[in-house]
Amino acid sequence: MLSIFRSLMKNDRGATAIEYTLIASLIAVAAIAAMGTVGNKINTVLGNVSNAMG
Repeated sequence: MLSIFRSLMKNDRGATAIEYTLIASLIAVAAIAAMGTVGNKINTVLGNVSNAMG
């Protein structure tokens, strides 16, 4: 495992792949956080509509 990591560090393509992986991970974390916030707001709105109809 360590030898694979060393070969990736020597190889520019490996470094680029690691950078893209980190960027994709950060985007995924931001998307999950945003979806959670939007989901809570939608839940509140739908709850208000339900209470207004009931």
